[in-house]
Amino acid sequence: MPTTAKRQLGDRGEALVADWLRQQGWQIIAQQWHCRWGELDLIAQHPQSAIGIAFVEVKTRRRLGLDQGGRLAITPQKQQKLWRSAQTFLTEHELYQELPCRFDVALVVQGITTPSLRHTSSGAPPLTLVEYLENAFQMAD
Repeated sequence: MPTTAKRQLGDRGEALVADWLRQQGWQIIAQQWHCRWGELDLIAQHPQSAIGIAFVEVKTRRRLGLDQGGRLAITPQKQQKLWRSAQTFLTEHELYQELPCRFDVALVVQGITTPSLRHTSSGAPPLTLVEYLENAFQMAD
């Protein structure tokens, strides 16, 4: 199946955020992890922190637009899917079940320049990590 331009952009955004997290001392446990509820973009652990596990949703956009760079795409329905996916991941990976968890959101935009981290690959326009929202949302049990 051919990769679409949208998927390629999303993959580049996820790679950018994964690199940034590694620079911050995080270990990437999984990337593009799938289950029946959907996909978890990144699952990361910071071994020297009380954070435990972060389930990171990456929103990559070609430009800032009506959805505030992807922020408005994290609807209650999307949060529910991410929460169910995270529960499934933890059920399947007992090693992480007792660790505290949180949901982070990374907003990445193509073609803008800020002092933030930028990523260029294969001549494509640069991507910028515009904002990283720790504990962006919480779900009740």
